[in-house]
Amino acid sequence: MLLQGNDVLAALAGEWTGDESIATTRWGQGGPALGYVNARFDLGGKVLLQDYREERDGKPALQAHVVLVAGQEPGEYALYWFDSYGFAPSQPAAGHWDGKRLVFLRTSSRGQTRHSYEMVVDGLYRLTLESSFDGGVNWELVMQGEYRRTGDAE
Repeated sequence: MLLQGNDVLAALAGEWTGDESIATTRWGQGGPALGYVNARFDLGGKVLLQDYREERDGKPALQAHVVLVAGQEPGEYALYWFDSYGFAPSQPAAGHWDGKRLVFLRTSSRGQTRHSYEMVVDGLYRLTLESSFDGGVNWELVMQGEYRRTGDAE
């Protein structure tokens, strides 16, 4: 899938549902989950807002609000992540489009988290979250999900 500029963000717009595999980490117990994403453009089409919620065993789990912004330079992006665990960013996570994946590196006092959005085919993307606690030398899988479009963005 050949995408550029706001087309990369537009590919993520819409209603999505996905099966997730959560790894056991220092943040909690692993297991299967269902993820729901509502992603829509705002501010005159300049930002993509994602409302995310996760269900485990039929009960609400993690919730997040994500703001994705295309940068001034081609292939550059930024991600702002706010979640129900209490994470609030002090700065955006820098990101880039490598032709197949939109990859962000988020850094905080909790370590680093790499978000990789891979466009599999139109209407299907894979999200992988990995964490590092040693400056990016070693990475631990946190979550992987595959999301199918279930509706258009409003």
